[in-house]
Amino acid sequence: MAERRSALLVDWGGVLTTNLFSSFAAWCHREGVDFQELGRRFLKDKGFHRLLVDLECGRIDEAAFEPRFAALLGVPSKGLIDGLMAEVRPDREMIEAVRAARRQGVRTGLISNSWGVHRYPRDLFAELFDGVVISGEEGVRKPAPEIYLLGARRVGVEPPACVYVDDLPHNLEPAKELGMATVHHTDTAETIARLEELLGVSLRLGAV
Repeated sequence: MAERRSALLVDWGGVLTTNLFSSFAAWCHREGVDFQELGRRFLKDKGFHRLLVDLECGRIDEAAFEPRFAALLGVPSKGLIDGLMAEVRPDREMIEAVRAARRQGVRTGLISNSWGVHRYPRDLFAELFDGVVISGEEGVRKPAPEIYLLGARRVGVEPPACVYVDDLPHNLEPAKELGMATVHHTDTAETIARLEELLGVSLRLGAV
């Protein structure tokens, strides 16, 4: 039986929302951009990667990012990030699971790599999280170990007390190395079931 953890740290996009890459793919289809090639360029093209890192670390803002990114893709820059995110929706079950965990005494926190810092529903943060870490406000991004340590510190626990949830496997490895239990989020029902095991609480809709 897994050791019970007392804190839950989660990503935002792709965990508490629907799949980001599905939205990106839909945008690519609308704009005539090869989605697979876009993914390869993010991984292999130093210019793409540097631009993304600068945005996520808050070294440039959206107004500076969009025209430079649009030029690399050969698309209009106006509303570029909004277009990429157009089909992203809240995952109500996951959000309710975080809310249920907190109601039952689990410390909860957000660790998110940001594409701009103004799209988060911050009116929800006070009821969902004991601590918030957004990369563009902190100057550090996943998968740097420092951001996970900061997340644990913000919720008032040591890393081994935490469960960390992310939709990207490479963002889980540093958390695991710090002693956190990790959950690769691909399916809401499976993630909630796994979190119930790790946290020892009920997270289904209607949980106290």
